[in-house]
Amino acid sequence: MTEPVSIAEFWRLRRAELPYLPEEPTEAWAFGATPAHADGLLALVLAGVKTGTASSMWDYEATGDRMPEVGDVSVILDGAGAPRAVIETTDLRVVPFDQVDAEHAHAEGEGDRTLAHWRAVHERFWREHSENPRGYEPDMPVLCERFRLVYPR
Repeated sequence: MTEPVSIAEFWRLRRAELPYLPEEPTEAWAFGATPAHADGLLALVLAGVKTGTASSMWDYEATGDRMPEVGDVSVILDGAGAPRAVIETTDLRVVPFDQVDAEHAHAEGEGDRTLAHWRAVHERFWREHSENPRGYEPDMPVLCERFRLVYPR
Protein backbone atom coordinates (compact mmCIF):
# COMPACT_ATOMS: atom_id res chain seq x y z
CA MET A 1 0.00 0.00 0.00
CA THR A 2 1.32 3.45 -0.86
CA GLU A 3 1.44 5.97 1.92
CA PRO A 4 -1.06 8.81 1.63
CA VAL A 5 0.38 12.12 0.51
CA SER A 6 -1.22 14.44 3.05
CA ILE A 7 -0.54 14.45 6.77
CA ALA A 8 -4.29 14.78 7.40
CA GLU A 9 -5.06 11.62 5.40
CA PHE A 10 -2.18 9.74 7.04
CA TRP A 11 -3.50 10.72 10.46
CA ARG A 12 -7.08 9.76 9.57
CA LEU A 13 -5.88 6.28 8.60
CA ARG A 14 -3.72 5.92 11.72
CA ARG A 15 -6.64 6.90 13.97
CA ALA A 16 -8.85 4.32 12.22
CA GLU A 17 -6.26 1.66 13.13
CA LEU A 18 -5.37 3.10 16.55
CA PRO A 19 -8.49 4.85 17.91
CA TYR A 20 -6.73 5.87 21.14
CA LEU A 21 -4.64 8.41 19.20
CA PRO A 22 -5.61 12.05 19.77
CA GLU A 23 -7.78 13.83 17.21
CA GLU A 24 -4.72 15.67 15.86
CA PRO A 25 -1.02 14.91 16.09
CA THR A 26 0.99 17.29 18.25
CA GLU A 27 3.29 18.07 15.31
CA ALA A 28 4.64 16.70 12.04
CA TRP A 29 8.41 16.98 11.57
CA ALA A 30 11.50 15.34 10.13
CA PHE A 31 14.77 14.44 11.83
CA GLY A 32 17.94 16.34 10.93
CA ALA A 33 18.48 19.32 8.66
CA THR A 34 18.54 17.77 5.18
CA PRO A 35 16.43 15.26 3.24
CA ALA A 36 19.29 12.73 3.54
CA HIS A 37 19.36 13.18 7.34
CA ALA A 38 15.57 12.77 7.48
CA ASP A 39 15.60 9.54 5.46
CA GLY A 40 18.58 8.02 7.26
CA LEU A 41 17.30 8.77 10.75
CA LEU A 42 13.75 7.70 9.85
CA ALA A 43 15.15 4.34 8.69
CA LEU A 44 16.73 3.87 12.14
CA VAL A 45 13.40 4.69 13.82
CA LEU A 46 11.51 2.25 11.58
CA ALA A 47 14.09 -0.45 12.31
CA GLY A 48 13.55 0.04 16.05
CA VAL A 49 17.16 1.17 16.54
CA LYS A 50 16.58 4.88 17.17
CA THR A 51 14.52 5.64 20.29
CA GLY A 52 16.05 8.99 21.18
CA THR A 53 16.96 12.34 19.71
CA ALA A 54 18.65 15.54 20.85
CA SER A 55 17.91 19.19 20.16
CA SER A 56 19.72 22.41 20.92
CA MET A 57 17.85 24.50 23.47
CA TRP A 58 19.48 27.50 21.80
CA ASP A 59 17.74 26.57 18.55
CA TYR A 60 14.36 26.59 20.33
CA GLU A 61 15.22 30.07 21.67
CA ALA A 62 16.17 31.28 18.19
CA THR A 63 13.15 29.90 16.34
CA GLY A 64 10.45 30.16 19.00
CA ASP A 65 9.36 26.63 18.03
CA ARG A 66 7.16 24.79 20.51
CA MET A 67 9.10 22.67 22.99
CA PRO A 68 8.16 18.98 23.06
CA GLU A 69 6.35 17.57 26.08
CA VAL A 70 6.08 14.05 27.45
CA GLY A 71 3.02 12.46 25.83
CA ASP A 72 3.33 14.35 22.55
CA VAL A 73 2.35 12.22 19.57
CA SER A 74 4.17 13.30 16.40
CA VAL A 75 4.07 12.35 12.75
CA ILE A 76 7.58 11.77 11.43
CA LEU A 77 8.21 12.82 7.84
CA ASP A 78 10.70 11.44 5.35
CA GLY A 79 13.12 13.58 3.36
CA ALA A 80 10.43 14.40 0.79
CA GLY A 81 8.04 15.57 3.51
CA ALA A 82 5.77 12.50 3.33
CA PRO A 83 4.34 11.15 6.60
CA ARG A 84 5.87 7.78 7.46
CA ALA A 85 5.72 7.11 11.20
CA VAL A 86 4.10 8.08 14.48
CA ILE A 87 6.11 8.40 17.71
CA GLU A 88 5.20 9.28 21.28
CA THR A 89 7.57 11.29 23.48
CA THR A 90 8.22 9.33 26.68
CA ASP A 91 10.98 11.31 28.44
CA LEU A 92 12.69 14.71 28.25
CA ARG A 93 15.67 16.13 30.07
CA VAL A 94 17.96 19.09 29.50
CA VAL A 95 21.68 18.55 30.09
CA PRO A 96 24.87 20.31 28.99
CA PHE A 97 26.30 18.84 25.77
CA ASP A 98 29.37 17.51 27.57
CA GLN A 99 27.14 15.69 30.10
CA VAL A 100 24.98 13.76 27.62
CA ASP A 101 25.54 10.15 28.67
CA ALA A 102 26.41 6.96 26.82
CA GLU A 103 22.90 5.56 27.36
CA HIS A 104 21.35 8.47 25.47
CA ALA A 105 23.96 8.23 22.70
CA HIS A 106 23.12 4.53 22.33
CA ALA A 107 19.37 5.30 22.18
CA GLU A 108 19.96 7.69 19.27
CA GLY A 109 21.08 4.66 17.26
CA GLU A 110 23.58 6.41 14.99
CA GLY A 111 26.95 5.08 13.81
CA ASP A 112 28.54 2.69 16.31
CA ARG A 113 26.16 4.06 19.00
CA THR A 114 29.03 5.22 21.24
CA LEU A 115 29.18 8.49 23.14
CA ALA A 116 32.33 9.48 21.20
CA HIS A 117 30.48 9.05 17.89
CA TRP A 118 27.44 10.92 19.22
CA ARG A 119 29.57 13.85 20.37
CA ALA A 120 31.47 14.13 17.07
CA VAL A 121 28.33 13.94 14.92
CA HIS A 122 26.29 16.34 17.05
CA GLU A 123 29.07 18.90 17.43
CA ARG A 124 29.48 18.94 13.63
CA PHE A 125 25.69 19.11 13.15
CA TRP A 126 25.27 22.13 15.45
CA ARG A 127 28.30 23.89 13.99
CA GLU A 128 26.86 23.47 10.47
CA HIS A 129 23.08 23.61 10.97
CA SER A 130 22.28 25.47 14.19
CA GLU A 131 19.48 27.99 13.90
CA ASN A 132 21.12 30.08 16.63
CA PRO A 133 24.26 32.15 15.98
CA ARG A 134 25.93 30.57 19.04
CA GLY A 135 25.96 27.25 17.16
CA TYR A 136 27.90 24.84 19.34
CA GLU A 137 29.58 25.06 22.75
CA PRO A 138 30.72 22.15 24.94
CA ASP A 139 28.35 23.23 27.72
CA MET A 140 25.40 24.21 25.51
CA PRO A 141 22.01 23.02 26.82
CA VAL A 142 20.76 19.96 24.95
CA LEU A 143 17.22 18.57 25.13
CA CYS A 144 17.53 14.77 25.28
CA GLU A 145 14.27 13.21 24.15
CA ARG A 146 13.22 9.58 24.30
CA PHE A 147 10.30 8.22 22.32
CA ARG A 148 8.53 5.03 21.35
CA LEU A 149 7.41 4.03 17.87
CA VAL A 150 3.61 3.89 17.73
CA TYR A 151 3.23 3.30 13.97
CA PRO A 152 4.19 1.22 12.11
CA ARG A 153 4.10 -1.47 14.77
